[in-house]
Amino acid sequence: MEKLRLLGLRYQESFRRFARAVRAGQVKASTRIQIPISQIPECPDCNCLSGVYPVSTGGTGPERMSWVLKVYSASNLLVLLNDGILRKELRKKLPMSLSQQRLLTWLSVLECVEVFMEMGATKVWGEVGRWLVIALIQLAKAVLRMFLLIWFKAGLQTSPPIVPLDREIQAQSRDGDHSSGSQEQSYVGKRSNRVVRTLQNTPSLHSRHWGAPQQREELGVAPTPLGLQETIAESLHIARPLLHLLSLGLWGQRSWTPWLLSGVVDVTSLSLLSDRKGLTRRERLELRRRTILLLYYLLRSPFYDRFSEAKILFLLQLLADHVPGIGLVTRPLMDYLPNWQKIYFYSWG
Repeated sequence: MEKLRLLGLRYQESFRRFARAVRAGQVKASTRIQIPISQIPECPDCNCLSGVYPVSTGGTGPERMSWVLKVYSASNLLVLLNDGILRKELRKKLPMSLSQQRLLTWLSVLECVEVFMEMGATKVWGEVGRWLVIALIQLAKAVLRMFLLIWFKAGLQTSPPIVPLDREIQAQSRDGDHSSGSQEQSYVGKRSNRVVRTLQNTPSLHSRHWGAPQQREELGVAPTPLGLQETIAESLHIARPLLHLLSLGLWGQRSWTPWLLSGVVDVTSLSLLSDRKGLTRRERLELRRRTILLLYYLLRSPFYDRFSEAKILFLLQLLADHVPGIGLVTRPLMDYLPNWQKIYFYSWG
């Protein structure tokens, strides 16, 4: 345990040095840590490199999918950890109590590892263990979200729960703070709504971009208070995964009842929230995301098995055969889609 603690402290210190180098302009804020090719294992099925684009090499073996999910889950957890370290370094605290922040952190961790846990449970304990893990994760997520909604008045639940830091913007804002104090960074025209950067707040060359200045909400913006109707709508959205799992247990995976029940709950929740005015930008984006995700019902069983699968695969094959170059995208997608559809947290999560 002592070695792990020291390793964590060393990692935090190294990342803090990286953050200082970004602010000083010595390193680009968009720098990513790359995995050496020599460390990517080969697939035993086709003896090909796997880990970056597992489908593009033909097929999606379980070994390659497992490796990709490990890397994906670890990278998401690293982003969450690095953002926490960077917030401390920049002294940008989340606008909430420590208890609420811990709940959001646990919720974020669950969302990062849920797919990997589902596939791991399937490999170790079979289908029974898989559905048990799915139910436990969804129950834990629902309990955390209901605490946030009822106890902490967190408002509309967004995804991801904790907004990832935009490192480019943090570097620019830090540079702007040193050069311009507390003056406004941009001016919005009253008639045209055009955003124009002020001359006094032009960033330095290493952090300057030549596009139009973007208006971004600060982390300190409080969530919109929800009335009774909006609270019921958000509670329906939170309870929808549990209702779907319960209906699956009662009527089975081939029944239309779970699919219809889940769809009705989603549409009802969105319709109750659609009349709400005065939402923040992030909350409006969340409602838009939920509306777009209704298209996932075309890829969810039993609708996918009986109607969508043949038509989607036929369309992808048609595009691959008649549109030059598009096959590089559609053929791997045709191989990946059936595997994606079988993973619960991808299709229903």
